[in-house]
Amino acid sequence: MKSITLTLFLVFSVCSFSFGQDLVYRAKNPAFGGDTFNYQWLLSSAEAQNKFTDDSNSGRDERSDLERFTENLNNQLLSQISRTLFIQQFGQNGELTEGTFSFGTLFIEIFPSGEGLVINILDTSTGDQSQVIIPN
Repeated sequence: MKSITLTLFLVFSVCSFSFGQDLVYRAKNPAFGGDTFNYQWLLSSAEAQNKFTDDSNSGRDERSDLERFTENLNNQLLSQISRTLFIQQFGQNGELTEGTFSFGTLFIEIFPSGEGLVINILDTSTGDQSQVIIPN
């Protein structure tokens, strides 16, 4: 009986001297309140894992002046042709009239609705569609 009492006494005395520790969350990322000195380490770690490359400027700087001039000239010619077609189809004042029109592979339908003047554009070669609504 003495040994059980002594054992219980030792167990309770040891338990009373045990210490606990508080669990504290400390953020590492400075964006979430962490130490600002971690920023460079986090950035370099993210860049080391990044597998994407930036190809946004690859095509622009490689063109010569002659290529840019040719592209600009083509754009102006196409603009002039489309302006001429528009004037032939709709008149000098450019007033859009109801009906269906065809420009090569483009099929254009113009009709009024409750929202305004609706222009449906269909590319018959690809099936792409676009709709423009001009409010009243």
